[in-house]
Amino acid sequence: MTGFVSFVGSGPGDPELLTLKAVDRMKRADAILFDDLSSGPILAHAGRGADLVGVGKRAGRPSPKQDHVSRLLVDYAKTGARVVRLKSGDGGMFGRLEEELIALREAGIDYEIIPGIPSACAAAAAAGIPLTRRLTARRVQFVTGHDVSGALPEDLNLAALADPLATTVVFMGKRTFPRLADLLTGAGLPPDTPALLAESVSTPDQQLMRSTVAGLAERFANDPGPAPALILYGALATAS
Repeated sequence: MTGFVSFVGSGPGDPELLTLKAVDRMKRADAILFDDLSSGPILAHAGRGADLVGVGKRAGRPSPKQDHVSRLLVDYAKTGARVVRLKSGDGGMFGRLEEELIALREAGIDYEIIPGIPSACAAAAAAGIPLTRRLTARRVQFVTGHDVSGALPEDLNLAALADPLATTVVFMGKRTFPRLADLLTGAGLPPDTPALLAESVSTPDQQLMRSTVAGLAERFANDPGPAPALILYGALATAS
C-alpha cells in the first residue's frame, strides 16, 4: 500500500492567502512536512492528529539535507499516508521541488502539485505596484541570489539582469547583493535604478523599504539581517 503526496504552495506567509485546495489537503493530511516560512498560523489548518515535521532550510542555520527530506517523503508515503509537502510561496519557484519529485517517481509514488501565490507577487501587491507596465516594463525576471554553496551564481546572464526595461526580482539575495550590484552596474545598469526591499512579506513583521540598487548594496554590505527578503529593482520599484 502506498500513499499520496500533495506538494502545496503555502504562499508568502499570510494564512488568508492560502488557496481553498491547499487548505483542503492540509485538513485531510496524515503528515505535513513544512518549510520554516510555511509554519506558524498556516499550520492551524492541519487536521487533528497529523504529524507535523519541520524540514525547512534557512541560510546560516543548521538545516536538513535535501536527500533526508526526500527520504522522509517516500517513507511516509510508503505507509499509505496522505502526505502534504508544504512549501513557501510557490513550490516550483526556487523551492527545490524537482529533487523531491524525482524521489517520488523513482519510488513509484503518485503526487499532485498545488500552486501557491509567489512571494514576488505578494511583495509587489504589498508595495502597491504592478510588476509590468506597457512600454517600460514589458518583462519580469526572477533570479536566485545564491547557489548551493551560498555564493552568488557564477553563470548569471548579466545583460538580461541589467535590462532597464525589465522588472527583476532577486530571491535569497541580501548577502550577495553588494557583489551583484557591482556586476550589474558594470554591465550598464545605472546605480540609481529604483529598488525595493521587501522583508517578511505578508506577515506581521513585514517591512518595505524603497531605495536604489546602490543604496541597498551599501545597506547589505554593513548588515544584511536575518529576515527573509526579496529585492525588486527596475523603474516600477519607485512607484507608490
